[in-house]
Amino acid sequence: MLAKDLIVRNPFRFFEETPGFALRAGDFGAVVARAGVGKTAFLVQLALCSLLQKKNVLHISLSEPVNKVCLRYDEVIADMAAEYEVDNTEPLREEFLAHRFIMTFKVASFHVATLEERITDLTAQDIFVPHMIIIDGLPLDNQSESMLAEFRRLARHLETPVWISVLTHRTSATTPGGIPLSVDRIASFFKNIIFLHPSGSDIFVEPIKGDMEGGGRPTLLLDPTTMLIRKGTSV
Repeated sequence: MLAKDLIVRNPFRFFEETPGFALRAGDFGAVVARAGVGKTAFLVQLALCSLLQKKNVLHISLSEPVNKVCLRYDEVIADMAAEYEVDNTEPLREEFLAHRFIMTFKVASFHVATLEERITDLTAQDIFVPHMIIIDGLPLDNQSESMLAEFRRLARHLETPVWISVLTHRTSATTPGGIPLSVDRIASFFKNIIFLHPSGSDIFVEPIKGDMEGGGRPTLLLDPTTMLIRKGTSV
């Protein structure tokens, strides 16, 4: 019942049915926010949306160990179960495990060539073939552009869409289009950019680059307590 409820009622279903949101093979999407706003929770829910469709998700963390990443998924599943009043989530969790693979790297030792080698080992042995890649904790530094260029080459080779979390500063200025200046120099790498920004008691999920920026779509929010996605009013 939980799986059916999530497929039917998950707000990400609207996103996936909205032209311009779903990434094509080799496309990049960015989830942008300052620390503590909910980037990882957002990425986990993106992953769960794909996992519900039995698509393989490779989750790469540069900031947390494997057990902490697993806990992130368990927390989101538990919060969804509480919302839908479902007691037993273990069958769904086990189903997800068959389609999720977690890799962790230390930021200082992360290189795209190393990642490519590890993915090649998995795919060559038919252990795991990713249909979607998430990378959480990629720092913005002087090497960002060259690393993203390498990573885009790999994504296109694998024919896999990629979502990346990007950290901004609390007081970061923005371009006229609303893109934080710290992100603007790498914005060309991304088809879609989602900006998570608190306003009052809400955390708004705002598209600031991509084909889903137009009117007529519902406002999406992150619940500040559970970090679950919910719909607001149409804009």
